[in-house]
Order: sequence, then structure tokens, then C-alpha cells
Amino acid sequence: MTVSTDKPCPFCHLDPIRIMAEDELTVAYRDGFPVSLGHTVIIPRRHFATLFDATEAEQAALLKALTHAKDILDKYHQPDGYNIGINHGQAGGQSVPHLHIHLIPRYRGDKEDPRGGVRWVLPDKAKYWA
Repeated sequence: MTVSTDKPCPFCHLDPIRIMAEDELTVAYRDGFPVSLGHTVIIPRRHFATLFDATEAEQAALLKALTHAKDILDKYHQPDGYNIGINHGQAGGQSVPHLHIHLIPRYRGDKEDPRGGVRWVLPDKAKYWA
């Protein structure tokens, strides 16, 4: 993977104010450029690039943290749905070489027709119904 490492990793140096929850292996962190109210990223404490680089324990902790963050967002924002995504590698849109899982709350009416969800990363392929 070719991702710029000129700047310090933003996920290795977190602003405590943006931390929603944490445990020994993960942090649930408010996204710095949210696409919706409550947009959160789940970050492993150890620096590595992809989910495939995580240990089994880290993978389990990431999923547990994802569920915990969803519970917090459900309580405070009551979204109607979620998108969950990981940008993996430069071709997949990864711009920070430290794994982070996006938990994006979705709200009725935030998009006229939300069908296709994450498929819209490639708009010409997204609409598979007609």
C-alpha cells in the first residue's frame, strides 16, 4: 500500500475530547470530518494499516467497540440506520495508514433514495435495481 507518511499519524495522537469510549485495544472516536451527526471511527490502539493486519483479539475487540459505539449513538442520536465501512489501500480510498472503521449514522430523508448504500463508492455500478 502506498499512503503518505509525511505527517504524524492522526490516530496515534488522539484529542481526548473526541473520545467516545475506549478499552485496552480500541478507541471509539468522533470523526473529524463527519458526513452525518454522530459519525464515529473505531480505531485500534496499535498502529497497523488494515483489518487483515489485526490479530484475532484485535478483530474481536474492534467488533465489540463497533457495537458499543452503535449503542451510544442509538441513545444520543436515534439514527434510522447505519453505514459501516473500511477504506483499505490507496485504491480503496485509504488516506491514513492506520486502520479505522467508519460508523456512519443514517437518518430518514438524508438522501432521497438511500438504496445501494456503500455501493455508491462506484456510482456507475451502484444502481443494480430497475
